[in-house]
Amino acid sequence: MLFTFMMATLDGYYEGPNQEFDWPVVDEEFTEFSNDQLDSVEALMFGRVTYEGMYAYWTAPQTVRDDPGTASRMNTRPKVVVSSTLASADWPGTVLLRGSAEVADLKRRTAEDIAILGSSTLTARLLAAGLVDELRVMIAPVLLGAGRSIFHSAERASLSLKETRRFGSGNVLLTYRTG
Repeated sequence: MLFTFMMATLDGYYEGPNQEFDWPVVDEEFTEFSNDQLDSVEALMFGRVTYEGMYAYWTAPQTVRDDPGTASRMNTRPKVVVSSTLASADWPGTVLLRGSAEVADLKRRTAEDIAILGSSTLTARLLAAGLVDELRVMIAPVLLGAGRSIFHSAERASLSLKETRRFGSGNVLLTYRTG
């Protein structure tokens, strides 16, 4: 199964007007959920922009020191970056794919789950290609008032609600099946 996990504010933004991502509500319960989700997948998938940000963040010495459990998972889990412009993928354990056809082939060959983390544009493209099986959207109890919409480039799609989970922090996880 190929699923996506994204954070969004209650007003539907995944980043602020200046590309800030300083608003997610992260606590012990969220970290435990995130680590369990990371432990449950065979590989992580990113679009180029998210890949570059994640690589810089999770390999930074301060992040490794401050959040060693999640950093270890992010740095050792197999990764896939989907990009037609990236020349190479330098984060150890990363495979570079060029488009939806290669993602479809990987999905057919993979027995376990693959998680797309963030990567709104990639998610929209793979949704349109019929390759995303599930959307997991964590809504944070935050209003930004402006920014970039979580599905700014998505085409119309019908979804069915599979599950909801409320966190003590006010975060709410919405899980939808596609198709």
